[in-house]
Parts: sequence; structure tokens; C-alpha cells
Amino acid sequence: MAGKKRVGVLALQGDFEAHEKALRRAGADTVQVRTAEELNGLDGLVIPGGESTTMLKLLNYMDLKEPLRRFAQEKPVFGTCAGAILLASDVSHPPQESLGLMDLSVERNAYGRQIDSRVAEVDPEPDFAERTAPGKLEAVFIRAPIIRRAGSGAKVLARYAGDPVLVEQGRHLVATFHPELTADLRVHELFLQKL
Repeated sequence: MAGKKRVGVLALQGDFEAHEKALRRAGADTVQVRTAEELNGLDGLVIPGGESTTMLKLLNYMDLKEPLRRFAQEKPVFGTCAGAILLASDVSHPPQESLGLMDLSVERNAYGRQIDSRVAEVDPEPDFAERTAPGKLEAVFIRAPIIRRAGSGAKVLARYAGDPVLVEQGRHLVATFHPELTADLRVHELFLQKL
């Protein structure tokens, strides 16, 4: 079908297949990305949840870190959970390297261990509802990070317990929860609007 956006999903580790399914349901074509060459011709990229330190090691091993940074200078990137950690400019608990694509300070595993994972309903900001559709968002938090600081260029689109959980900055978007694990496509649809 003509006009479909081509979205890469980083497929080194994590829940990349769930993102592929959500993106296809939202109307995009998807490509699993494991090499720098596979970034060519994409309209955007999703960095899924998983384990951020493992992903970082694999990005270094596969020589993908700099190609991802270059890609993000021109195209939108959407990071969920571990992907949000990798997009942040500052990571704590413990500190680790990141791609530094968004002016965010993120604390890893801030809600606690796996047993502290939860499903919550969050009220998105009016701007999110205007650009997608009204209604609460179901947010699946799995060993989720907390965004402790969002810089002046970052726009908070949803909060949970007072903390930002869905933030955009320019062309990029992060969620500390897993929108791909629900039937609600609005977060993925919002990302596709950026392409």
C-alpha cells in the first residue's frame, strides 16, 4: 500500500516483536534492525524495552551506537522503558552511558524490582488527547525507570504519580511504560505522526 511509513524496530534484545505488531496495526511497515545498513530508508526507529545495559553492550559490539546517533539527527526515534533510558542525556542508579538524544535525567529500575511491576491508568495531558483521542492510557510498568528531570525543550504528555511517563522532545518520544503490551494504539499512532 502506497504511503505507508517504514519503521525500524531495534531487534538486538527486548520486546521488539510486540512493537512490530503494534506498529503494523497502526498502519506502518516494520523492519527489524540489527545492523547500521538496515537503518537506510527508514522513516523512524523504535528502541524497545529490555535490559538497557545489555542493549548498550550489543550496540557497542555491533558498532551501532554512532549510526543510531546520526540517524536520530534526521529521523524520529521512540524509546520505551530501556529505550527511554538509552535516549536520555543522564542516567543514574547506577550511572551508565546513553545516546543522549533527549534532555532527560532517568533513574533506572526506580519503581523497584520485577515484583513491583504494575499496570496503571494514567490521564494524558490535553495535548496528547487532541493529537490522538481522549481517554485514559493503560500503562504497563515493568522494572520501569523514572524520569527525574525533563529539560526545558521536553514536553510531558502523561504523568504517573507525579512523574513524567510519556515525553517528547522535537522529533523524539519516550515512554517509561510499555504501550506495545496493550490494545491501545494511540502512543504508536502519535509516533507515526512524527514521521
